[in-house]
Amino acid sequence: MVETAIKKAVKRNAPRWLVLLIDIYIVANLFIVAYFIRFNFRLDFDTAALAWQIPLVVLVAFLCMLVTGSYKGIIRHTGVRDAVYVIFTNILISGILATIVFVKRLLNIETRFTIPISIIIIHFLLNVMVMVTSRYVLKELYYLLFKEKKAIQKVLIYGAGETGLLTQSVLREVKENKIQVVGFVDDNKRKWGVKIMGLHVYSPNRVTRKFVESRGITEIIIAFHKENPKDFMEITNRLSFLGVEVKIVPPATTWVDGEFQSKQIKQVKIEDLLGRKPIEILTVELQEEIKGKVVLVTGAAGSIGSELARQLQKYQPATLLLLDQAESPLYDLEQEFIRQGVTNFEAIVGDVRGEKRMLAIFKHFKPQMVFHAAAYKHVPLMEKNPYEAVNVNVLGTRILAKLAVAYKVEKFVMVSTDKAVNPTNVMGASKRLAELMVSSLKDKGTTKFITTRFGNVLGSNGSVIPLFKRQLENGGPLTVTHKEITRYFMTIPEACSLVLEAGVMGKGGEIFVFDMGASVRIFDLAKNMIRLSGLSYPNDIDIEITGLRPGEKIYEELLADGENTVATYHPKIMIAKVRTIDCEDVEDCLKDLSENLKTYSRYEIVAIIKKLVPEFVSNNSEYETLDTNYKDSRIA
Repeated sequence: MVETAIKKAVKRNAPRWLVLLIDIYIVANLFIVAYFIRFNFRLDFDTAALAWQIPLVVLVAFLCMLVTGSYKGIIRHTGVRDAVYVIFTNILISGILATIVFVKRLLNIETRFTIPISIIIIHFLLNVMVMVTSRYVLKELYYLLFKEKKAIQKVLIYGAGETGLLTQSVLREVKENKIQVVGFVDDNKRKWGVKIMGLHVYSPNRVTRKFVESRGITEIIIAFHKENPKDFMEITNRLSFLGVEVKIVPPATTWVDGEFQSKQIKQVKIEDLLGRKPIEILTVELQEEIKGKVVLVTGAAGSIGSELARQLQKYQPATLLLLDQAESPLYDLEQEFIRQGVTNFEAIVGDVRGEKRMLAIFKHFKPQMVFHAAAYKHVPLMEKNPYEAVNVNVLGTRILAKLAVAYKVEKFVMVSTDKAVNPTNVMGASKRLAELMVSSLKDKGTTKFITTRFGNVLGSNGSVIPLFKRQLENGGPLTVTHKEITRYFMTIPEACSLVLEAGVMGKGGEIFVFDMGASVRIFDLAKNMIRLSGLSYPNDIDIEITGLRPGEKIYEELLADGENTVATYHPKIMIAKVRTIDCEDVEDCLKDLSENLKTYSRYEIVAIIKKLVPEFVSNNSEYETLDTNYKDSRIA
């Protein structure tokens, strides 16, 4: 009980005045030591004068410490900044004492306050050495005294450079983590076998599954950043096979207020394994395009819409209109913007299917740019509910597009999907029909209609990544519809950046296709996620093949090859070659759908879509019976 009470008392931050008193005590005693050093440890100096000088030194030190605040640092978190404060404080003390001596000599004042300059210099050096050293010694004592003897987690740090050393230092300071760093791993051969900060540096080849198991290592933290993403991907993949959690220290540019904290260490995300280089966009052109304008984002509470909104607000629009029918996520986005101090936005609850509501919004706010991200995107659900797919994805888009023409919106940018290419499901076909409808309006007014088409985005609502995460949390198995199924992936920020860039370069009528990189096998993705969680397949978590869902493809298409696309100035953005359409025929069918949609059966709705989108051939679906007259045109 007594020992626990003492520990609790010591663990509290020592009162600042106590640190101040200790520092002054050190300064006073070291002043005496300076005299003994100067006179070779003999009493060949005026001890009475020394007795008069000590109070002056104490007073000067007290005032200087109050000014610099060198005593305010928390000892157990001592770092370079605290050492700098100590040095600066002692420079000030020595400077003031030297000034007093020079003024006395200049005015020929005879007093007992005469201090030899050599004493002042020795005193300065002693103060800096002892005060800085004592802080680091106390820091180490605190670590040894209060750090749990049995750490819950044993960690290996990959990278023995500056970032690695900083990571080790930060982890030692945070007792609550109960983490013990057992060593470093580094690619530099010159560091192998040496000790840094008392810890061994190992060769990457030495770190095997047997190695980590014998030392009880449960986590490896990557504390470096490779310029080549593929190198990083190879290292991360290799580590993920060791049966440990793999985490990463973020780049220095993302550290909070320029300082690294242990809570910033994050688990390696699956997008880190894609080996993709960051996409660069023309920020100057975007600024010119968006600044000072009223910009409307539909589906603003969704994964794509919310990221579009975040990126758009950086380019200073006059008003950013955030429209969505999902009130809770929209409220969350609104609160996020408020916390960030963003004021030039309006959160609007509304459904793109409500023509009168949309008319009121256009009439009141008069948007100059529209980014249309509102849509139903779930393939199996839309296969069962073609009415909703058409009502939202097609007719909702039609309402907005016609209002854009009527109110002379400068640009209307529609977010589409790779599933619109040779669609095999209702969702993809409804998005292709929306593309056709938007294209049919390109010459109806001054509005420039632009369509952007890309594949899956990592972490989006309803995508495979969050599903796998939930399944991992529940102990598995992970479910994959087909062992050979592949998808193109892009991060949400990447996709939204390219949407904005396409919006700038678009002249009207284009369908922009994004370079999604290499396709990823979902089965391999599942195995990577299992390994990154520190588990093994199939011993800890299994993968279950469930069979293709209605309307699902094994391979997605983007028309990214040279035969079907035209290059733009941006290497990641291309323009799809599309067939010419009969605008009047499309409009007649859409008008019929709009007026009679509620009376049509599911089969009748799908039949009309197939008439307008002849390349729509159902796959693994009840609507395959409607494809008897299909001719393989393979048109975009």
